[in-house]
Amino acid sequence: MHWFAKLVLIVIGNAFALWLANRIVPGFVLSAEAWQLAAIALVLAVLNFILKPIFTLILGPVIILTLGLGVIIVNAVILYLLPILTNQLDFLRGSITIQSIPALIFATIIVGAVNFFIHLAT
Repeated sequence: MHWFAKLVLIVIGNAFALWLANRIVPGFVLSAEAWQLAAIALVLAVLNFILKPIFTLILGPVIILTLGLGVIIVNAVILYLLPILTNQLDFLRGSITIQSIPALIFATIIVGAVNFFIHLAT
């Protein structure tokens, strides 16, 4: 698949996952318009591209000891960093908040599952 088409599919999938987490998980608040949601999904895709391999390498022993469930920790850290980074951008300030740890965990599971199916398709 062409790299640009894959990037667009990943951003659309991330936007869908964030929207779905907003609809299902109480405490995961996404108050963004469509273009802001696309920008947040792009930031999430960049975080996954840059930080996920680093965190997976650092937490490799934990991932092995937990038989792969440690990947949820990696995804949770990345999703935890998402509101922090988007609040640094003026046009995205306050558009996403995670109010509790259970909301972070449930949203992580939803976003991770959607990303898993997207990467199977590409």
